[in-house]
Amino acid sequence: MRAVKALLVASVILTLAACSSFRLSSPPKVTNIQVYKSERILLLLNNNMVVKKYKFKLGFAPVGKKQFEGDGKTPEGNYYIDRKNPNSKYYLSVGISYPNALDKANANGRSPGGDIFIHGTPRRFWFTKKDWTWGCIAVRNREIKEIYSMVEIGTKITIFP
Repeated sequence: MRAVKALLVASVILTLAACSSFRLSSPPKVTNIQVYKSERILLLLNNNMVVKKYKFKLGFAPVGKKQFEGDGKTPEGNYYIDRKNPNSKYYLSVGISYPNALDKANANGRSPGGDIFIHGTPRRFWFTKKDWTWGCIAVRNREIKEIYSMVEIGTKITIFP
């Protein structure tokens, strides 16, 4: 009798397991990134739906639009993701297409700079209360890991004041 009960329980479990779906869902494609500098909020969107939301740190002089190399500001405007670096000094990084033609013109003959990224931190648990980058957007390492996996080269990014 015990063997019959055990067989019955096992068959019920196997039947239920076969009926359920254990597929891992993949995150929706990110079609746009929006960065709100003053609120320190980065949004990953699929069309108009927010997929993920992150807090971040900026350059050491965060107010205003980036004008030239070394000013510690983060660019503002419309760009796109132009590269991904799995060997970044800052864990992982996703490149922003700064500078564009307008940025170069606004630099007034100076170098507008470049190498603006969304990136992690140089050490595993290093995420300070202060803005500390040279104009990049810094998130926690676990967050850049998500961003890196969800964002493709060519994704539009808009950076607001």
